Amino acid sequence: MFRLAAFALTLLALAGGMEKAKAQPGAAPAPPPALAVLPRPVSVAAGAGSFQLRSGGAIVVAPGDQGARRAAQRLADLLLRTRGLRLAIRTGKRGGAIGFARIPGLPAEGYRLTVTPRGTTIAASDDAGLFYGGITLWQLATAGGENRIPATAIEDAPRFAWRGLMLDSARHFQSPAFIRRLIDWMAASKLNRLHWHLVDDQGWRLQIRKYPRLTAIGAWRVPASAPGAPPLSREGGFYSQAEVRAIVAYAAARHVTIVPEIEMPGHALSAIRAYPRLGMGVPIPPGIESDWGIFPWLYNVDEPTIGFLDDVLDEVMALFPSTYIHVGGDEAVKDQWKADPAVQAKIRALGLKDENALQGWLVKRIEEHLAAHGRRLIGWDEILEGGVAPSAAVMSWRGISGAIAAAQGGHDTVLSPAPILYFDNIQSPGGEGQPGRGSVVSLGDVYAFDPAPATLTVDQQRHILGLQGNLWTEHVRGDARAAFMAFPRALAVAELGWSPATPRDFLDFADRVADQLDRLAKLGLGASTAAFAPIAAESFDTKSGLVTIKLANQIGSEMRYTLDGTMPGATAALYTAPLSFVVPARLRARGFRGGHALPGGFDRIYDPASVRRRGNAELRTCAARLNLALEDDAPAQGRRAVFLTDIVNPCWIYEKAPMDGIASIAVDVGQLPFNFQIGHDRDHIVFTPPRTAEGEMEVRADTCTGEPIAVLPLAPAAHNPGVTTLRATIRPLSGAHDLCFTYTARGPDPLWAVAAVQLEAPR
Repeated sequence: MFRLAAFALTLLALAGGMEKAKAQPGAAPAPPPALAVLPRPVSVAAGAGSFQLRSGGAIVVAPGDQGARRAAQRLADLLLRTRGLRLAIRTGKRGGAIGFARIPGLPAEGYRLTVTPRGTTIAASDDAGLFYGGITLWQLATAGGENRIPATAIEDAPRFAWRGLMLDSARHFQSPAFIRRLIDWMAASKLNRLHWHLVDDQGWRLQIRKYPRLTAIGAWRVPASAPGAPPLSREGGFYSQAEVRAIVAYAAARHVTIVPEIEMPGHALSAIRAYPRLGMGVPIPPGIESDWGIFPWLYNVDEPTIGFLDDVLDEVMALFPSTYIHVGGDEAVKDQWKADPAVQAKIRALGLKDENALQGWLVKRIEEHLAAHGRRLIGWDEILEGGVAPSAAVMSWRGISGAIAAAQGGHDTVLSPAPILYFDNIQSPGGEGQPGRGSVVSLGDVYAFDPAPATLTVDQQRHILGLQGNLWTEHVRGDARAAFMAFPRALAVAELGWSPATPRDFLDFADRVADQLDRLAKLGLGASTAAFAPIAAESFDTKSGLVTIKLANQIGSEMRYTLDGTMPGATAALYTAPLSFVVPARLRARGFRGGHALPGGFDRIYDPASVRRRGNAELRTCAARLNLALEDDAPAQGRRAVFLTDIVNPCWIYEKAPMDGIASIAVDVGQLPFNFQIGHDRDHIVFTPPRTAEGEMEVRADTCTGEPIAVLPLAPAAHNPGVTTLRATIRPLSGAHDLCFTYTARGPDPLWAVAAVQLEAPR
């Protein structure tokens, strides 16, 4: 899906807006004693003493209790992988270091954990509760350095049944090994729904035996490249049915339910490419499957096409035991239906109002087919527009209004609103050098989300199944990047879905996130550190030669720094006010909580050149109408540049550029394919006509109109698929000025972007 959002978070917001989340009205019990457990348990009572966990101890399960044995095996595996402890599992009565027990009447997925100096007991009424009790014990055992667990009594159960994460494998394919690791990280954080987006315009990822061309054709594409650049290699992939069965079983053993999504009637280009008879007969331009955006190609509504969809869903249901089957239903542009006489005739024959009602008719047909197999349909909130059966559930992405309408109409609903729960948005103003959507959605932003809209009555709120974070992958290429974008924000979803609504304390949560990331790193997770790492805003005074730095981080923790290049420790200088120093110097900074270093850090060398240089992430787009942090299309292998770009108004500002003594300017530029399906908005992207064949980069001072102070022909970069440095003399200026960078062109393809700007003094 192509969600539009603006790059809005500033350093000021980081410094002043990342405070403790406000408690919601209603019951406000005293917070439980601090424990390094995530999600925060419902009830914690501290005891006296502690329990020492050692290798050679036993985990005891009752005879014949296979659920307890599986929970014990998972606990033993986690302790071995993260602590090096080897515990034996034996059958019998209590008496081991750790015991699993059944107590009828505890809530679904809930557990009771009792730790005394003599041993530990995990009790639950269902298998999931035993599993999650073991997860909590593992977290307690890995919170310190001595495998010592404080004596504690915990009563715990989730607030919501649906605590989800969506992975888009259609836009970029992830390996089966990564899917397993993701399931491990989810289960270790008490997330229990993996919504697997397997089908979209750009790729069909699920083997369907009856229709082999879906994967033979629809699972592959050649990525777009800028005009004149060498074509890239074909990419893609799909999951065989054997692989899917193995992944589903792997997830079930960790109490994660996989909910598959098969999009309809839109987002269907990959299927129509494979079987053109499924579409509306509209020609498909070559290579368009490598575009991003909202496509107009829809399935037709002929009976053979509905039969195709039923056939596909039959194979899907055979693979996925999930009660819910997701059928998409979003962003179905109806232009092709409106223009087709046969479709219009069918609308009249069925007595329907319009094309939205026709989509509703199709969704009801699919819902009936699923219901006949004991399954329930779930779709994006657009399915409400055409009317759906009472048993259908709604996933709200266009804000929370869809969830409110669904609950008020008696439908179960899951909240996953954009942009707040869209994890393809960057996580800090600089984007950490990663591509993504250009709005910042921070860990604190996600944690502040309320998944229970106050406008709903108590009875209506019972229709809220839970919430879900969505990782769309148009701009997320590869396994490592998917993990980086999902975490730690997925941990906020875990806590919002499990823990009571109040109290909420963001700093306490951030502490527990740091502990959890340390555990998950031992399970192979490479997460973003944007929430903890200092961010610097700098200014340079050419007269005094002083650099002034303001530091902030998202959680508002203390920060310590050095100026001699050494790594700051707990006794390094404490940051309390903006720093001023003469170049050259190397500034390093880290966040600290309770004397412990937080993940991530800041490290930058300041010299006469660097204080007059701005990278792309330090520039500001002029209008921020549709900001994207886009990855270059070259090189084919290895690291690529990332450009923050407003694709409908490519224009950048270097704010307060120090211009005293500047004789020339060097601008690093790259070019990207304009592979965006944005409809008629493309017609409104207007450029100044170029003076030369390839166009020019133009630099202006204090305004984006008027005469340029420098003009840099783009010809030297026109045939370079990578980043090219352009250099030109610049009209002398004194003092600080905002510099505006635009370019001339005959159209938006290729899309030029500024990678960096260097102001140069005479040598």
